[in-house]
Amino acid sequence: MKFMNKLKDIFKNSSLTGIFLAFVFGTLAGSFFNGGNDNNIFSTKLNSLAYSSEAKELILNSSPSEEIDFDLYWEVWDKIKSNYVDTNQLTDKELFYGSLRGLAESTEDPYTTFMDPDETKEFTDDLAGTFEGIGAEIGIRKDIPTVIAPLDGMPAQKAGLRAGDKIYAVDSEPTIGLSLNEIIKKIRGPKDTEVTLTIIRGEEKPNDIKITRSIIVTQSVKTEMRADGIYVVKVSNFNNDTQQLFNVAVNDILIKNPKGIILDLRNNPGGYLETSVSLASEWVEEGPVVAEQFNGNRRNEYPARGKARLKDFPTVVLVNQGSASASEILAGALRDYKLAKIVGETTYGKGSVQSLSDLSGGATLKITVAKWLTPAGDYINDKGLEPDVVVEMTMDDVDNERDPQLDKALEILKK
Repeated sequence: MKFMNKLKDIFKNSSLTGIFLAFVFGTLAGSFFNGGNDNNIFSTKLNSLAYSSEAKELILNSSPSEEIDFDLYWEVWDKIKSNYVDTNQLTDKELFYGSLRGLAESTEDPYTTFMDPDETKEFTDDLAGTFEGIGAEIGIRKDIPTVIAPLDGMPAQKAGLRAGDKIYAVDSEPTIGLSLNEIIKKIRGPKDTEVTLTIIRGEEKPNDIKITRSIIVTQSVKTEMRADGIYVVKVSNFNNDTQQLFNVAVNDILIKNPKGIILDLRNNPGGYLETSVSLASEWVEEGPVVAEQFNGNRRNEYPARGKARLKDFPTVVLVNQGSASASEILAGALRDYKLAKIVGETTYGKGSVQSLSDLSGGATLKITVAKWLTPAGDYINDKGLEPDVVVEMTMDDVDNERDPQLDKALEILKK
């Protein structure tokens, strides 16, 4: 532990702040733990990288580990380089990034992932609301890649993809054994190209859905003031533009003074936690919106920000199995404070919080750092939020453009 803490201090105080510690151990730490002449081998590899002299000295002079022999890393590296049948098609960078992906995946947490520079750009584009693909959020559910939410009006939704669809193949290649990032890479692609997803819906037989990729540009907040005096706010993501657009919607609501508000969070896969707290604070006047539970029983609460400009408007929140993460935080807060009725289907059930760490070379680590709890202490992971009023949406409803969930929300507000 002294060695770990000392190394953390070195990187914290050196010019290389932001370098992930596991980058050193998972990829660089090697023969030096056994001492002797092996130090010369590791020294050559270490000196080829830009680390502070203090860090190099500490690593080379550290005590051997009783549980882990990091020689094994370089042994595997060298054998792959020497013996792999298509070794000429491998690059050191691919091996290097692959080892870091494996390090993240060893947590067996689908939300802890290493992203290389290209994947980091794609992730950033997602949060900015512009990318090329099919327009659907994909996650891992019970070890099976699953559609969390098809985005409104995007190719995936138009082709018939639905929240909860299990993806068993992409272009006839099985998804079994592939990481989430690998699956997403196969699904994404240039606009005007096609991808075929083999999906299973409920107890139905496998079905191929062919989707033509497009440029996906999403505006995360859409509004409608209905003729019957009900104001509908559709929030599709908690992205970079959400808070500003929602503030515009709130100002419009205050001017038009509707009879009630429908907050539509269906097929909203989540996003920034801070944004969900900000939106919840438009109803919640005081008290915690959400609590984070870290390791070692450390706890952090996010209090309401005192705006509560919408607290006097009757509100119904629409959710379904595509409502996840930040949308569950918002719905859970309004439910616990009895500021809204929740209508629809049980939500996805993602009760964890991730942080993003910028790494050297433009890579990123997304790591699960906490569990989150609703204000009443409900941990919704894997079970989701149960709506106050359960209303299912069937395929027949979708095919005939009926929306019984919206109809129920309108019925509740008009009463």
